[in-house]
Amino acid sequence: MSNSCDYCEHYCYDDEAETYYCDVSLDEDEMERYLRGTNHGCNYFKAYDEYKLVEKQN
Repeated sequence: MSNSCDYCEHYCYDDEAETYYCDVSLDEDEMERYLRGTNHGCNYFKAYDEYKLVEKQN
């Protein structure tokens, strides 16, 4: 699995805006690197695991 926003736990869907967004609060420097595309790999990437959620429910 790649280090892509599509597979990240922090990549959420907003029903009202009908769009996806990252819910990690980046500081000013991190946001600049992200927007410029110079941040190779996200430091906050956390793979989304549906099974982890089910384990907590049991």
